[in-house]
Amino acid sequence: MIEVQELEGGYDRNKVLNEVSFGVQKGEFFGILGPNGSGKTTLMKMLSGILPAAKGRISIQNKDVASYSSKELAKVMAVLPQVTAAAFDMTVKEAVSIGRYPHQARFLPGWSDKDEELVELAMRDTGIAEFSRRSIQELSGGEQQRVFLAQALAQDPAILLLDEPTNHLDIAYQQSLLSRLKSWTKDRGLTIVSIFHDLNMASLYCDRVMLLNNGRVSDIGTPYEALQEPTLKQVYSAGIKRHYHPADQSPQVILESPDRAGELSEINESLLVINKEYISLKSPVPLKTLSSAVLHAGIGWYTTFINRHVDLDYQSNDSEMDLIRFIQAKGFDPNETVGMMTAVQLEDVSVHWTGLNDFSILTAVTAGTGNAADASLGADRLMPGPGTINTWIFINGVCSDEAFLQAVITAAEAKTKALSDRFILDPVTGTPATGTSTDSVLIASTQQGNSLPYAGPATELGKAIGKSVYACTLESIDKYLERKNRA
Repeated sequence: MIEVQELEGGYDRNKVLNEVSFGVQKGEFFGILGPNGSGKTTLMKMLSGILPAAKGRISIQNKDVASYSSKELAKVMAVLPQVTAAAFDMTVKEAVSIGRYPHQARFLPGWSDKDEELVELAMRDTGIAEFSRRSIQELSGGEQQRVFLAQALAQDPAILLLDEPTNHLDIAYQQSLLSRLKSWTKDRGLTIVSIFHDLNMASLYCDRVMLLNNGRVSDIGTPYEALQEPTLKQVYSAGIKRHYHPADQSPQVILESPDRAGELSEINESLLVINKEYISLKSPVPLKTLSSAVLHAGIGWYTTFINRHVDLDYQSNDSEMDLIRFIQAKGFDPNETVGMMTAVQLEDVSVHWTGLNDFSILTAVTAGTGNAADASLGADRLMPGPGTINTWIFINGVCSDEAFLQAVITAAEAKTKALSDRFILDPVTGTPATGTSTDSVLIASTQQGNSLPYAGPATELGKAIGKSVYACTLESIDKYLERKNRA
């Protein structure tokens, strides 16, 4: 559909593009990315035939772009510039109808049924049919943007060139517009080439992207292939971290956090509140959290942590909503709270503080073993009695993602060792228990202070987690068993 070979050029003697080569296939959504001054707009002008190339070749449908007349090229290609202003007052339909001009005869032009059909279709597809009789000057910026997109679509092009199509649009319009464009590439075979400044939007919607830097191609490929962290840091000269969209493999880019030296906040025992209804900890800063909690399991940033006591016969069709109502009733914000539940008496909690030179951790464990289970056998079971081992680990330091995962593993190993040393058995299988059927774990980090890349048992952080979780689990089990024996 589009072939660009060894393209060079710019303005007067100022060469902007150097040896740019790439191809775009029919029905592809192709994104052009790069910092300001990298040559994106210059390349778009050359693709549209506005700016001649000093060297190289641009082929559109196997024909040199320079050999097209402006009207012939407009039949094949439509262009939506970054900022489009309505110079004249006209109705929406009149503005969209301008898109049919390239298809009008030079002499005795006439309006055909096909012209009418394509204009109506373009207005319906862009969601502006209801505005057809209104003045374009009466519309909002986002609505006007859709009008000019409809105008471009009314040309019935094979190729659509877009320069920052979501510029000045709110997030709902951005999503709607890009989703619609993406569907047209699949349903109609429309080929789209678009400039993006928003790397995350480009990653979500483009089939392939090309990174330009100083007029040269730095990388090209799928978003997964091209948007690599080292490349992005080099191209944009910025501190950039690459993560992934939670629903698919599209990489998402965020800026590295600024240095907050002097603003360190410590999580310690003074922040814990322990009563018969719940244990809570409210942090002065949001903590990066990985948990298997009832409320807000997974990864996130939260300030409040709740371990709620429930009766032995507690039952609910929606335990998460029940916990949300409890949290609200106690004056906490459910949106900021990670919540767990346990039938264990909360007075039996074991708390341990570990302070070392490079970091410190706060560990809290509530443990009951009435529904102890051997995970290696996976026996079917109901909950035969009160149980649940809830483990909290708060780390004052900067943990990598690897450290978070290793911390979970290390904590689980230490908990299992504590169960073994207290000879806790699975009541169904009679074999040593590895935990209970409803255990939860929380790893939360201030992400301030010293870097802690690992948390395996051989590391200082791992040793601290292992020792504290083991000690707290033993102590809490002992309190639980003593209470049980007294009953």
